[in-house]
Amino acid sequence: MSKLSSHLRTYLEHLEIEKGRSPLTIRNYDFYLRRFIDWGKDLDTDAVNQDVIHEYRLFLNRAAGRGDSTMRKSTQNYHLIALRSFLKFLNKRDIETLSAEKIDLAKQGSRDVSYLDAADLPRLLEAPEKTDAQPIVKARDKAILELFFSTGLRVSELANLKISQLNLDREEFTVRGKGDKNRIVFLSQQARHALKNYLGMRKDEAPYLFVRHDRAKAGVKEVGALTPRSIERLVHHYSVVAGIPKRVSPHTLRHSFATDLLINGADIRSVQTMLGHSSITTTQIYTHITNQQLKDVHKAFHGKQRDDEGGVEKEEKT
Repeated sequence: MSKLSSHLRTYLEHLEIEKGRSPLTIRNYDFYLRRFIDWGKDLDTDAVNQDVIHEYRLFLNRAAGRGDSTMRKSTQNYHLIALRSFLKFLNKRDIETLSAEKIDLAKQGSRDVSYLDAADLPRLLEAPEKTDAQPIVKARDKAILELFFSTGLRVSELANLKISQLNLDREEFTVRGKGDKNRIVFLSQQARHALKNYLGMRKDEAPYLFVRHDRAKAGVKEVGALTPRSIERLVHHYSVVAGIPKRVSPHTLRHSFATDLLINGADIRSVQTMLGHSSITTTQIYTHITNQQLKDVHKAFHGKQRDDEGGVEKEEKT
């Protein structure tokens, strides 16, 4: 029988070529699977059974996470999802091992969704204009924030955007997301204006939509694109400038985009499509947010007949 490690490279190439997974996803799967292989001392494929999986799950559940806590359930599940995918790959190639379907994921509680409320959002979007940065940097950063809120893009999607993808006249464009899937996103008037303003100030020939603007390299025509990490730092910086007490990330703006749509009456299937979720289950993490509106519904419609019949004594007004 063959060792698990002997199939790892072929599996990662399968993710790249046949599945179209991103380099980040492939790197993560490589990390998760190497942890399993190292933990099991590179088992033979046919030695992976339910007893082994049980022991590995105990290991993950007791492993240290960030700080003094143990590993989060969601992180444990990332390890198990990668392992299931690897075993499924082996199963399809008639390599004897445990059936992927026999690995269940850990039960998780509902995810907390961090989003900006109606007071914080305008302050964040206006924050670039309140700094002493170069005018082109202010324009770029304003465009980034407006684009995040208008489209719900993931940070990697926004970082990879090229100018040629945009159609400011149509106020929509196509973006390639997870799983190499295309979807259409739409520009608000504010995002369109901010992008037009920023692009009008660009003098370089770089193809990317958002690039670095270094004072020391002002005369360079070809400049580098902003990295996802740079964009994350940028968003956090402006949340501090805006005086927002909680940590704000590009994903906070993605959550804010989805929340804004749902609170204002959009149906969850449409939001699923606009976010690029392959499963409605992923989008349903937002539904508890819209439940905040249920209090108003209860107050407006519950017990009306009793009130009409005088069943509730009302306070006398003096």
